[in-house]
Amino acid sequence: MVALVLSAVLSASTWFYMDYILKAQQVADAAAHNRPRGNLSDLYPRWLGARELLLHGRNPYSAEITREIQQGYYGRPLDPSKVDDPKDEQGFAYPAYVVFLLAPAVNFPFPAARVGFRWLLIALTAASVLLWLRVVRWRISQGMTVILGILMLGWLPVVQGLKLDQLTLLVAGMLSASTACVASGWFFSGGVLLALATIKPQLAWPLVFWFCVWSIGDWRRRRRLIFGFALVMAILLAGAEVLLPGWLGMFVSAIGQYHRYTHNQSVLISMFGTAPGRVLEVLSVGACALLAWSTRKEASKSIGFGRATALVMALTVVIVPMFAPYNQVLLAPAIFVLASAARQPEHLLPAIRLAAMVGLGLLAWPWIATLGLAAAYPWLTPELRQHIWAMPFYSNFMLPVFVLGLAALDIWMNPASGLRDAASAE
Repeated sequence: MVALVLSAVLSASTWFYMDYILKAQQVADAAAHNRPRGNLSDLYPRWLGARELLLHGRNPYSAEITREIQQGYYGRPLDPSKVDDPKDEQGFAYPAYVVFLLAPAVNFPFPAARVGFRWLLIALTAASVLLWLRVVRWRISQGMTVILGILMLGWLPVVQGLKLDQLTLLVAGMLSASTACVASGWFFSGGVLLALATIKPQLAWPLVFWFCVWSIGDWRRRRRLIFGFALVMAILLAGAEVLLPGWLGMFVSAIGQYHRYTHNQSVLISMFGTAPGRVLEVLSVGACALLAWSTRKEASKSIGFGRATALVMALTVVIVPMFAPYNQVLLAPAIFVLASAARQPEHLLPAIRLAAMVGLGLLAWPWIATLGLAAAYPWLTPELRQHIWAMPFYSNFMLPVFVLGLAALDIWMNPASGLRDAASAE
């Protein structure tokens, strides 16, 4: 009961921080710099683009649609001559086939679509806890599962994603469902869901590559995973081409423009600089590829498969060219793996135990900071708030790196041959 109450208090502190401290700081900063604020929903550019393409046949990648997006997202079109105007143009930088997933919402006014989408994200995020627990084979009590669900919905990356209506949470939910299907032996369904998750290619393709390697490890039994993925990808790509001929080139151009005006970088590049960061990205990919390769023959219902999949998800957060906190929702399976392994501390070397404790501190820090800021709210003047509002984000860069490193060590110290579940015949 104490743990349940504490988890609820910690999660509530995150929501309080987002609603009353972070938002207040952003509003004050925007007013000070005459920066526009509209609905600020990451769903809006995709919803408007999908509506205009499906209902009116307009090109969502066009400059006209971009200006209309800015009118809703920021409250007015951006003015390049104004130094303080946001640099993110909020163009439609998604594959055209995202409109098929958003089609049910285009006939609704945006406020209604936004409410429905947010509740969908909440449901998917809560369900992903159960799905990832199944994938990594961590058996815990119902009470502990509820506590994890409460903490998940009050985790800073998740709350930020919900506040922004971020499609990352939709993709994360589909990736968890896809992996859970594979872990349950439903390979074709897993491939179908994996294909749908490619609406954010940078988040989905590392898992696609891993599943391809894993499928080759036992092609006769696992080929349905690739068949399901390939079939749905072909339908999505062809359907988008029929709907908007030449969309792929437009999408590539939109991605290039997006990176030019946002200057997004990976976690490693942000931490260590361009050249060292690139080297570390290559080394991280190489190390994870070797570890994943060693588990390619693991059965889908084995602990080894879950650990390798969690490692790939953690790698995705570190190498994807964006360091936004909401991407860290993909760390959840690796965190569950490490939490499960921590229950046998006698098997850990002292240095690894110390690293795990540091990682735990980094994970807990946002809750500690939001709880402290919430408690200090009555004395939080605008001047003081301006200096300390960012405290919950201090661990933003280090947490993914620690989780990736610990997840890699976990696989390295537990060879695949010793991880098979004896009863996990596919």
